[in-house]
Amino acid sequence: MAKRCWSNGMALACALVLASCGSGNPATSGDDGDPVGAEVPVMGPQQRILAFGDSLFAGYGVGLENSYPAKLQNALRARGTNAIIINAGVSGDTTAAGRQRLAFTLDSQAVKPDLVILGLGGNDILRGLPPEETRANLEAMMEEIKARDIEVMLMGMRSPTNLGGIFAGKFDSIYPDLARKYDAELVPFFLEPIYTDPKLFQNDRIHPTEEGIEIIVGDTVEEVEDALE
Repeated sequence: MAKRCWSNGMALACALVLASCGSGNPATSGDDGDPVGAEVPVMGPQQRILAFGDSLFAGYGVGLENSYPAKLQNALRARGTNAIIINAGVSGDTTAAGRQRLAFTLDSQAVKPDLVILGLGGNDILRGLPPEETRANLEAMMEEIKARDIEVMLMGMRSPTNLGGIFAGKFDSIYPDLARKYDAELVPFFLEPIYTDPKLFQNDRIHPTEEGIEIIVGDTVEEVEDALE
């Protein structure tokens, strides 16, 4: 996997991007297990993916049909992977909130997912929560998912440099450490392919546009395929 970088000059912009996880969200699917996105006939066994995260998954400002999970599903199916993605993105979730609802969400699925895409942590930074708490919560979720014999993929976040080197060092090591420990596929920074281009964010300069989401999908779809394999 190519190394991904963090730009010092974009620290403030990325701090604002992290706020996306705490914004009110007009379009979340909840935990009822309904697939999102258009159905495209493909061959092969169906593979179910649970996208478990915050507003960056929930389709803030673009609607569920244009959310990252929906566009990722379409991209996978266009590539011949018979994927169904359930959007369990909830705006405002910290890792603690995600930890509280994870078991219920998994229990509510009619069919056990083949893969969980876990995308939480931005709100922890926004709220100034200790990295140790973020690590403990994410690790507990990884344990829960693995105990159910489900593969997991981590969508990482990174600390802006204006929070200081000590905080950044503790936070930024969480995702690669857990990916190694649990043999999980890792995207070190979910927003990396768009964060330097303001045109790829909505007017609030926080949430990706539909085009921005498409670029993120293009940047991550192969890694999702690898995680399914």
